[in-house]
Amino acid sequence: MALNRFQGLSFFTTANGAQGFPIHSQGEVAFAGRSNAGKSSAINTIANRTRLAFTSKTPGRTQHINFFTAGKDQYLVDLPGYGFAGVPIHVRRHWENFLSSYLQNREELKGMALLMDIRHPLTPLDQLMLDWFLPSGRPVLLMLTKSDKLSRSQRLNAARKVRAEIAPRASDLTVIPFSSVSREGLEETIAVLEGWLDSADVPSYTDEKTQETPLNE
Repeated sequence: MALNRFQGLSFFTTANGAQGFPIHSQGEVAFAGRSNAGKSSAINTIANRTRLAFTSKTPGRTQHINFFTAGKDQYLVDLPGYGFAGVPIHVRRHWENFLSSYLQNREELKGMALLMDIRHPLTPLDQLMLDWFLPSGRPVLLMLTKSDKLSRSQRLNAARKVRAEIAPRASDLTVIPFSSVSREGLEETIAVLEGWLDSADVPSYTDEKTQETPLNE
């Protein structure tokens, strides 16, 4: 496999509010998903690293947005994994508002990769993330992780079902079965992300009101 820009990925900054975002960003791709969806493993696989991104077992450490630079003021953005039931309500509320605002209003955001366990896709929390993001008109990549757990026919069937459910709501949708173990879908995923960062325009979301629907379990 040829080298890609993400193999030079390195940690840039972590933010708990908009004031911590990179000032001169020329493009960002966001990674979102439940805490057990394999998001950190996917980022490490894309970067061909072992410990670039890691999952903390401490809920309080999951409430920040982490920016990894791919050079040229472009970033892969690791959003907090959602699904921790033990997070204090005031922390959860802050994170929900912060995250929804980033997804809906960040002009530099080129697209979102939403990672879901291929065996349990489109949970209510996944659907809520899509509710926040899809109105922006930006492209979305649904990465169906842990695809090595299913047979080829099961993987294809799961991808078809997910596409059929989300396609009517999305203007630009890609669905890719992905495995950090077998590396299935890796080249296709990198091609999508690089295409987003190479695109000329960053669409803006102009709705005056930011939706603040809570992420309940």
